Parts: sequence; C-alpha cells; structure tokens
Amino acid sequence: MTLTELRYIVAVARERHFGRAAETCFVSQPTLSVAIKKLEDELGVMIFERGGSEVGITPIGMQIINQAQKVLEASSEIKEIARQGHDPLTGPLKVGVIHTVGPYLLPYLMPTHMEENPNMPLVLQESFTQRLVEMLRQGEIDCAIMASPVPDSGLDFLSLYEEKFVLAVPHDHRWATLKSIKTEQLKDETMLLLGNGHCFRDQVLEACPEMSPFASSIDGIQRSFEGSSLETIRHMVASGLGITLLPESALVFGGYSKRQDKIKYIPIEAPTPSREIVLVWRKSYTRQPAIIALSNSIENCLPENFGK
Repeated sequence: MTLTELRYIVAVARERHFGRAAETCFVSQPTLSVAIKKLEDELGVMIFERGGSEVGITPIGMQIINQAQKVLEASSEIKEIARQGHDPLTGPLKVGVIHTVGPYLLPYLMPTHMEENPNMPLVLQESFTQRLVEMLRQGEIDCAIMASPVPDSGLDFLSLYEEKFVLAVPHDHRWATLKSIKTEQLKDETMLLLGNGHCFRDQVLEACPEMSPFASSIDGIQRSFEGSSLETIRHMVASGLGITLLPESALVFGGYSKRQDKIKYIPIEAPTPSREIVLVWRKSYTRQPAIIALSNSIENCLPENFGK
C-alpha cells in the first residue's frame, strides 16, 4: 500500500469516474486502474462498484477512503514538520484561488508579492471552493483565497476584504440611467448566472432570490441563462442577452475593453448583497509567516478605499 494508491482512490471517490480521476492525478487511466486493482487485491475487498455510468463505492470502500483521507492529511503534516527548520519566507507557496477571484486579483497581486517576497514564488491553482478545500486538507496546496463561509474542521482563516455586488445591464436597458436599484425589481428580468458549482452563483441566489431560475421563469418562459465564467456573462450582458450581478472586484480590477462601453453598472440599495474574501489554511500548517506575508501583499495591492 502506497500514498500514491491512496491518492488514487480518494480521487476516484471524488470524481466518481476513473478517467476524470486519472486526469486530476496526471496519470493515464490504465495506470490508475491497475494501481487501484492492486490495492483491492492486497486488501482483499472491493472498494469501488464498476460497470455503471458512474463509479459506485462499496460500504467497506467508503470506510477505507475516509481513512485514506486521514492518512494523506497526516503525511502532509509530516512534510510541514520537516520544513520547520527552513526560512518560512523562502521557497514556493502553493496558493489556491476560486475562479471568480483569480482573474481580477492575481494580475495585481503577483507583481506586488514578487517585489515584497522575491524568494517566495506563488504556485497558483484555480478551482471551485469544494475542490480547494479538499486540496488544502490533502496538503496539495498551502492556502487558498476564497469566499466565506469556511468549513470549521481543521481550517483557519483571516478576512482579506469585503466586496459588494453590482448590477450590470446593457447600455440601452431601460434601467441604464438609474442611480441605484432594489433587488426585488430584478425578478421579471432575464438573468445571467454562473453554472452550478460556482460559490458566487450560490451567494447571488442567497442574497437575491429574485434571480433564481425558478423565480425568473414566467408562464413557462425561461428567463435565466448560465455562463461558464464571469467574463462570459459580462460579454453576454454587453450583447443585450440579459442582466447579471458582478462582484465589485470585476469592475475595479476587470480592466477595460470596448465591450465595457455597452454595459452600465448600477449600485444596489441597502441591504446591499456582498461577499467576504478570506485567506484559508490548515490549522496544522507551520509556515505562518508565509501566510502573513501573502495577506500583506494582498492588502498592499488593493486600490485605496476598495470595499469601503
């Protein structure tokens, strides 16, 4: 039994698919399948139920996978202990970041961090919140930039900034000249939302249930559409396909393009929906000065009065 085999079964349990699990582990599917079969033969039990469109997990397999997760976390802690004698501000820092923060924050953060911490390069990984939490617990990344709330178990965090949500409408929309708007006014509009899996989608729908696909479907007419990224949705707004909510950072850090001329941004009246962006790490992580250095770089790269 090896740590690699344990990583393989955890990946298959997460993806419920051998091919996708192999991709996340950067190996071929035959390599992963052979390793898992070898582990099953060694243990004398079946971990996975094969044959369907989605891989199932046997009851004993679920217990094994839960224990494998704990072993992987413990092995990561051993590596952390071995690094205690080194300069915490020297060597790469593996940082995860959610998709709705990375494109806006990172271009400003990277030059600031490189100037302030030249011996601590950032190794970046963009993904969904759930996946980043798993990577944190398995030691695949050292910390992550995501939106609160943060799972309590084994993780610690500090607040980086809070950003408001802003309504984006086509430039010729009837609301384009408004100075502000209430969330309850949104329910009869064609909504553009991120797809399932994005925490920002969930935050928008929690803060503004008027934007729910159910609330925005009238007389059987679909009035909500999904996009794969905030920039895709922004271009859809510019094309006149609907309206959306964007985080403040998408405006402040979003840069300029000709498409921006075709969008009007409208503040939302109180209570204004918002989200808190936090830096998260394992409580067992020993390289605390590196975490503080990264948080300082983030603070220093933010525009003055951002999030105020």
